[in-house]
Amino acid sequence: MRHAPALLLLSLLAGCGEANAPANDPQAAVAALDAELTRGNVTGNIASSAGDPALTAALRDQIMVDPALVEQANDDAVRPPTTPASGAVPPDGIATAAQGPAEKDVVRPAPPPSGRCPQCVAARRSLTLGALAEKQGDRTGACAANVRYSAAWANRLPTGVPLYPDARVAEAAGADGSGCRLRIVSFASRAPVQRMLNWYFTKVSAAGYTLGHQADGAEHVLGGRSGGGGAFLLVVRARDDGGSDVDLMADGG
Repeated sequence: MRHAPALLLLSLLAGCGEANAPANDPQAAVAALDAELTRGNVTGNIASSAGDPALTAALRDQIMVDPALVEQANDDAVRPPTTPASGAVPPDGIATAAQGPAEKDVVRPAPPPSGRCPQCVAARRSLTLGALAEKQGDRTGACAANVRYSAAWANRLPTGVPLYPDARVAEAAGADGSGCRLRIVSFASRAPVQRMLNWYFTKVSAAGYTLGHQADGAEHVLGGRSGGGGAFLLVVRARDDGGSDVDLMADGG
C-alpha cells in the first residue's frame, strides 16, 4: 500500500486530461493541470476566483508601479533628439547684421583718436570697477569710495547713456547720495570696437556731452562731460572673436 497515493494522483491527472485533451498530448495535459491547480477554466482569460484566493489575487491584481522610480529608469540612456538634425546654412552677413543696432538707427562715426591715452593705462591698472572710478579724480573719484556692486545698477544708467543692445553684463556697480550718481558697468558685445565707438559717440553726443577719443593699440577710450556736469567714460578692448569688452562709466547727467 506504500504506492497507493501515487497511483491515486496519477489516476486523477489522467482523468483531468481525458475530458479536454486528446491522449498522448503533452501540451494539453499541462494546460489541464494548470486549470486543475487554479480550479478554473483556461479559456484565454485569467483563472476564475473559484481557486486558491492567494494565487488568484496574485494573478488578477494589477502590477504596482512607483512613478518616482519609473522616472529614474534608464537615467543614463542616450535619448534620440526630439527633432531631426537641421542642415540649414545661415545666410551670408547674418553675423554682421546681428552685431549692430537696428538699421533705422543713424550712427555717426566717432572722431579718430588723438594724443596719448592716459585713461587706457589707468583702465589696465584698475582691478575693480571702483578702482577705475577712483582714478578719474574730481567728484567721480570721490564717489568711488561709496560704490556698491550689483547687476541692478546696469538698469539704472542715465537716459542719455544707454546700455548697448546686445550687452552681456559681467559686473555692475554704482553709488547714490552725497552728490553722487555714479554708474559703472562692465559688459561684452558681439559688436566690433569701431561700431561700439560710433554707436556711443552718436548716443552720448545727442545727450549733450562733448567727447574726445584716445587709443593705445587695440584699446580705445571715449570720454567727456556734459553741460550739466555729467561725466562719461567708455573703455573698449577688442576680443579675439571680433567683438568687444567694454567698461562704461557715467556720473550725474
